[in-house]
Amino acid sequence: MATFNYTVDTQPMAAELSSVSRHVNVTTGAVVAMQAAVIKAEAKAADHVSNNVNKGFYSLIRSQISQKMAKLQSEVDSNLMQLNQQKKALISIKSRMQRDYNMIASRYLKLFNGLNANLKNRVFELDKPTINFAVKEVDKVSNRIKYLTATIPIAQLESISLSQKIVASNLKHKGQNVINSMKSFLLEMNAQKKLTDQILINDSRYTRAARTYMPILISECNRDRTENKSIEIYVSDVELDKLTRAAVTNKVYAELKDMEWKPTTTPNQEIKSEFSKLLANCSKPQRVKDRTMNLFQSNSFQTI
Repeated sequence: MATFNYTVDTQPMAAELSSVSRHVNVTTGAVVAMQAAVIKAEAKAADHVSNNVNKGFYSLIRSQISQKMAKLQSEVDSNLMQLNQQKKALISIKSRMQRDYNMIASRYLKLFNGLNANLKNRVFELDKPTINFAVKEVDKVSNRIKYLTATIPIAQLESISLSQKIVASNLKHKGQNVINSMKSFLLEMNAQKKLTDQILINDSRYTRAARTYMPILISECNRDRTENKSIEIYVSDVELDKLTRAAVTNKVYAELKDMEWKPTTTPNQEIKSEFSKLLANCSKPQRVKDRTMNLFQSNSFQTI
């Protein structure tokens, strides 16, 4: 059997394998470096995106807060302006109410002072006869025992009858004076009663309760831009004194809150007739009269 010996040289293959191994190592290093670079780039991109997102979010929130602050600031400024206007209106109303109160208080003070003086004079006149009687006659009546006494001498018995006659005459004289005083007092009382009857009203038509109608004007208006309404009441002064007008005004003010305005489609015929008369008697042009009548007819009315 033949024997063959082969000699195989592995040096080139080993060299190639070494070269391949070196290239593989280089490739592995490049891949690792690329991976590190990719991770770093991704982290940097993520940080950039996060920073931009945070910055945008904060900018959005800041802009929204700034807008809300500006809106609220404008509302606060407008409310402050309105409050200042209302403050001025309230101050003017307060000053006007103080003036009205002082005027009404001074008027009522004068009225009540006059009433007090008149009542004082009337009471003095009513009590004057009694006071005069007490001053002039009471002392005399209380001392009548002293005035009626008579001295009876005890030394002369014959003078007893004469002393008795003197006492009787003195009694008659004092009694006549008392009767005259009572008569004058009664006459003065009758005269005072007649004077009182003339002052007071005894007619039964005026002593019982009755209902009387009188015209009253209620004016309601706004003197400024606020919603505060000014109400004024006017009462006719024909045959009415100040006290009666004040009582009627106070009564209307007390009942005003219970009154309700109700809209009506057409005005009252008397009001329409009176308005037509006033419009016909005025000296305005006919065009103005026609326009005024049209406005009067087209306007809505409210009654109580």
